[in-house]
Amino acid sequence: MIQITVYKNKKHEYVGFDTEGHADFSESGQDIVCAAVSALVINLVNSIERLTSDRTCFVSDEKEGKIEFRFLDVPSHDAQLLLDSMILGIEEIEDSDEYHSYIDIIFKEV
Repeated sequence: MIQITVYKNKKHEYVGFDTEGHADFSESGQDIVCAAVSALVINLVNSIERLTSDRTCFVSDEKEGKIEFRFLDVPSHDAQLLLDSMILGIEEIEDSDEYHSYIDIIFKEV
């Protein structure tokens, strides 16, 4: 199962997220759930890097299916919007009848 933890501060601003695990929906290279989540997450990281001036910290371990992403400052409006878009996509996967048991997204206040 892929677990995504999204961190928000007391002002409800995103401060980062972690992803961990593999969906195991299908064998490696054929897993559409893992591919969908990976596309959303990698697109978010690339978009924030290229389209905003936000400072971030990003660590990944492809073998473990682990990504740690943090904003180093208060995220910009654009970065918040991009993260909202990624979360919307992941929640749509999580809410589907067919894929909900392969993904879990949780929100934590830090």
